[in-house]
Amino acid sequence: MKPAGRRWMILAFLMALCFISHFNRASITSAGDERIMQQFGISPERMGVIYSAFLVVYTLFMIPGGWLIDRRGPRIALACMGLGSAFFCALTGGIGFGILTAGQVWLALFGVRALMGLMSTPLHPGAARAAGNWFPPGQQSLANGLITGASILAYAVVHPVFGSLIDRVDWPTAFLITGGLTVLLTLAWLAFATDNAEHPEAAPIEKGSVAASEPEAMSGACSATRRRNLLLLTLSYAAVGYFQYLFFYWLHYYFDSVLHMEKAESRYFAGLPNLAMAACMPIGGWLTDRAVRWRGEGSGGTLVPKIGMILSSLFLGCGIFAKDRVTIVACFTIALGVLGLCEASFWTAAVRLGGRRGGGTAAAIMNTGGNGIGLLAPVITPWIGRVLSWEYGIGVGAVVGVLGGLCWFWIKPDPGASNSNKVPS
Repeated sequence: MKPAGRRWMILAFLMALCFISHFNRASITSAGDERIMQQFGISPERMGVIYSAFLVVYTLFMIPGGWLIDRRGPRIALACMGLGSAFFCALTGGIGFGILTAGQVWLALFGVRALMGLMSTPLHPGAARAAGNWFPPGQQSLANGLITGASILAYAVVHPVFGSLIDRVDWPTAFLITGGLTVLLTLAWLAFATDNAEHPEAAPIEKGSVAASEPEAMSGACSATRRRNLLLLTLSYAAVGYFQYLFFYWLHYYFDSVLHMEKAESRYFAGLPNLAMAACMPIGGWLTDRAVRWRGEGSGGTLVPKIGMILSSLFLGCGIFAKDRVTIVACFTIALGVLGLCEASFWTAAVRLGGRRGGGTAAAIMNTGGNGIGLLAPVITPWIGRVLSWEYGIGVGAVVGVLGGLCWFWIKPDPGASNSNKVPS
């Protein structure tokens, strides 16, 4: 296969791995809303703790996952992620076959989903590192946008697809089916993928050289300017994480149980914002690549998230104050879609800040912040909804989004590049 064709095949595999991993992650919310909470008497607050178990462990072990990527390469790291996700997805279904008592189910789900979070840590840093290896600078944001867009597409389709699967075979068997599909995809990735890019514009990983050059990479990445940029990038991505998880874990419940939509209607409407986000991520990556060519790395790489994060928060606020369902769904859909425009900028900036040998670790640090704050949303949102109202619970996400957008006014993705250092078209 020609190098260009192999490059796009690698991208297709990365997109598929991100899709199936997030589908396995989010399917618990569909099963929880429609079966598990009622079947075993689990409250929304306690179910939120199960959701957060994945995120807590995922966050705590994110940086070791980034180290694994930089040491062993994204091929092996992503293969471990895929097989681990498949195993614990199937084990989630196994809990529902009557082996455990109702009182033991909550604890079992908590443990299984936590371990699934552990195995998922290399996913996004590994995919971003692979995109940095395989794609030239002028295409990296587009590649990252397509990869992250595929992951969000999973959230857009999980409720109608996994919900229909639950209707046909019940939730335990549904988890076994998706776990099996994940195994097949991961084995195909392992057979096809390599860490070494086959075009001269990329910076391939040379086997055995990562550990040897690690001190050099870290000395470059730990300069005061890079630390400041990575800190601001992490804080901003923390805001994105809170904003996203608010939608991912509780939008279906909000439509179904707070606004009292019909079952099919709530499934469909809960998927629309995620579908908009998935569609806008590659568009945002393309816009960022164009902005870098126009304004240079210093300001072009930050233009889309500066505007997008603040604008998405404004639309979220409009959705909170809207009265009719159509306007609410439209505002929420636009809010998450505009936020999706910003996603690729984060991953491209993180890999570039980390440099050739530390890109996986830098991306992992950023993602740790995104999930460290994001994991609060599944727990805080229903608590605020019970104490005050669900409108207040969702409104916190709008405030956090504005603060995250403001961080980009001080972020420079490549500290060594000036605004005049434009990328040729």
